[in-house]
Amino acid sequence: MAHSSVPSDKTKGQIEAAVTEAITQFERDYLGRGPKQAKSFVVENLVVVKLQGILSPAERQLSHENGGVELIKKMRTRLIESSSEDLSGLVTDETGIDVVSMHTDISARTGERVFVFSLDADLEAAL
Repeated sequence: MAHSSVPSDKTKGQIEAAVTEAITQFERDYLGRGPKQAKSFVVENLVVVKLQGILSPAERQLSHENGGVELIKKMRTRLIESSSEDLSGLVTDETGIDVVSMHTDISARTGERVFVFSLDADLEAAL
């Protein structure tokens, strides 16, 4: 089931950078703004993406109000879950390996989101 088209002409760092750029562009296109900082890591069969500074000024203000953190987290989680196939497709395109599952969490207090994509094969060993 795994794609066996791991880009042979790319290094681990180049693939990590490509995943970071793809996810950042998705955030810009889909949510209207991108993160202030982003970094991706390939660890065995996982791709971990860390985004910082993703909250809008209005969301940052709301995070200080009663119930605001929960509201932001619920809304952002729902938006990402509705596009999980698209996000997984971006990672598959950049790594050449099928995504088995995607996990994500957001901190409405710090404005940080983490994605973990589980791949069908050990990408790090293939590089």
